[in-house]
Amino acid sequence: MNILYKVSLLFLSFLVIVPAIAQTDSTDLTQYASPLNGTKGLIFYYGRTTPYVGPPFAMTKWTACTQKGRIGRPIYHYGNSSITGFRATHKPAMWMGDYGQVTLLPAVGPMTHDLFYQKLSYSHKHEVSTAQYYSLDVSQKHEKMKVEMTATSRCGILRFTFPKGEQPDIIIEDFHGWIKIDPDKREITGWNTERESEKLGPPLPNFKGYFIIQYDKPFASWGTADSGKLKPSGLSMTSNACGAWVAFAGETEKLQIKVASSFISMEQARENLVKEVEHKTFDEIVAQTKGEWNEYLSRIQLDGAKKHDRNLFYSSMYHTLLFPREFSEYGKYYSAFDDKVHNGVSYNDYSLWDTYRAEHPLLIFTAPEHVPGMVQSLVQMYQEGGYMPKWPNPTYTNIMIGTHADAVVADAVVKGVKGFDLAEAYKACLKDAMVPPDGDSIKYWGDRVQWTSYEARLGLTYYIRKVYVPVDKTAESVSCTMEYTYDDFCVAQVAKATGHMDIYDMLMRRSKFYMNLYNRETEFFAPKKYDGSWSENTSAGFTEGSPWTYLFSPSHDIPGVVTMMGGKEKFIERLDDMFRGLHYVHENEPGHNYTYLYNYVDAAWKTQKRVAHYRSVKYRDDPNGMNGDDDCGQMSAWYIFSALGFYPVVPGTDEYAMGTPLFPKATMYLDPKDRTKKFEIIAHHVSKRNKYVQSVTMNGKKLDTPFIHHADIKAGGQMVFEMGAFPKRKW
Repeated sequence: MNILYKVSLLFLSFLVIVPAIAQTDSTDLTQYASPLNGTKGLIFYYGRTTPYVGPPFAMTKWTACTQKGRIGRPIYHYGNSSITGFRATHKPAMWMGDYGQVTLLPAVGPMTHDLFYQKLSYSHKHEVSTAQYYSLDVSQKHEKMKVEMTATSRCGILRFTFPKGEQPDIIIEDFHGWIKIDPDKREITGWNTERESEKLGPPLPNFKGYFIIQYDKPFASWGTADSGKLKPSGLSMTSNACGAWVAFAGETEKLQIKVASSFISMEQARENLVKEVEHKTFDEIVAQTKGEWNEYLSRIQLDGAKKHDRNLFYSSMYHTLLFPREFSEYGKYYSAFDDKVHNGVSYNDYSLWDTYRAEHPLLIFTAPEHVPGMVQSLVQMYQEGGYMPKWPNPTYTNIMIGTHADAVVADAVVKGVKGFDLAEAYKACLKDAMVPPDGDSIKYWGDRVQWTSYEARLGLTYYIRKVYVPVDKTAESVSCTMEYTYDDFCVAQVAKATGHMDIYDMLMRRSKFYMNLYNRETEFFAPKKYDGSWSENTSAGFTEGSPWTYLFSPSHDIPGVVTMMGGKEKFIERLDDMFRGLHYVHENEPGHNYTYLYNYVDAAWKTQKRVAHYRSVKYRDDPNGMNGDDDCGQMSAWYIFSALGFYPVVPGTDEYAMGTPLFPKATMYLDPKDRTKKFEIIAHHVSKRNKYVQSVTMNGKKLDTPFIHHADIKAGGQMVFEMGAFPKRKW
């Protein structure tokens, strides 16, 4: 072959390749959002995310399971080599429980006990994971099968491809409840009463996760299972460990299943199935769910982003648009707070100790149509159960400290969110601040204690009486005191908005109670006993951290903390000591706003340095995508705000502190119904080296301080950064 001919072939091949490249759909942002991001790593040092399939905020999500899940253990881990099932799941995070789930597993061959409980091998080479579609090739010894999934909010569609000539089976994994097989209708119905967090909350006699499974092929045989004992030809079963299977004719190579879920009733599950998937094909649901994701992801669009950064940004957006989950079903919802069905809109699974910090403030921009319902849902939980929750799963769980639903309400109030009952929201917040839980003065409390009564603010009795929570009376006393002062600040804002100025003044005074635990000798917040003496154990009384973790906790009163520490220079010195001494742990949430605190003491360039550092070393574009538990989107929300260039340091105020932008241009579309209303963030000369802000203008006017307000963003326009390689010491 002569050289001219070779060159001609190369040129022709280029002509063929170029149109294919040009056809890439740049409007499809789901191609950049990887559900696998954060699914790989060591137990305490990765995102512990799950590759869910389904639309934003879906009530029931679908995922492959690589292991049996439980509280403290994810149902999917990228490092595992086997599949235990494909699940309609309600598990929101690793440290929370699943509930009302149903799990399916394909198999081939005559059903046996070993086959019923087998694991299937797989390789990531044959795994496709997007928000709208998931597929995986699995192996039962030498037999290959393909599983595909897509989903709506309450229903899933699964497609199975089996080896030719083998008997296909679909197994329904054991669960606590009831199941019925109807061969004539090619249908299985059932309900699951399992709640892995059951012992942490009140009993719920009426709780059931209802499901309907419809098959597109007739059954050849079937059976039920009871605690591992198979019952061929069995049609129904009620048991603490009931399951079932159906088999199909050997010539069946393709099988499609539609699965509907409900927390209300079997009739509602059937209505959900009819409305969402009955008259739609698998491919139509893929396209529909893909369209829903693109609608939300496109609310922030990037120009000039590098591939790594673009992928990471939209993967983070995916994570922030998963929770809180929808819990209502076409105008009705089951409440796990009074065990009844109500009319209205409902959401559930709020990781409030984490998500009040950045996740909920972000949703005000990216999902504003959902925020009123999310706030109203918290109010409804107060009306139905007595208090707003701390971590509903799906009811009270006694998990974490503080009453940070107060922060979500306050943030919505000060940022002008409408569409929820403000008067009732005020009552709910005020109760958090004023009414101790039953037995507060005789119980030591503790995280994840079994249910006795609702915790609310543990130790609130002492907090009001002694102006701090004593370490010898209540668990996690220092952290509780710190977080109650912030919660008081938030409730004060709601009181102010509703005209209760006497309550506002009282709670603002209480919001400075943090000073009562500042030990001026050690220069740390420290545990104090009921008698007023300092505890000998200086590390006692802290939640998921150390004295360093909570040193800057009262961020709602930075001027007060600065004065308490001895002035701006001392404050900067302590911040520097925390970062240089590796005391800042980005893997956990309590200090997520600390990188931004330099803005308050005339050292904004240090914020820019810290933000750029943690943004680059704690997040990656791969399955080992983040260094800490994402906790229903909080870790991801920090990244999104920090990539845009500003951050909500104190939710419950309308102020954002400036950081350092990552992209040459980012456009935030502020109104889902009007794409002409937008806020553009432009960063001239930005690069990895040029991370320092030289100046910022808002609609042509220079910013004199490193802060902007919510109204500035909502009004639309342009914020322009001039970036450089060297810090500008004076803003």
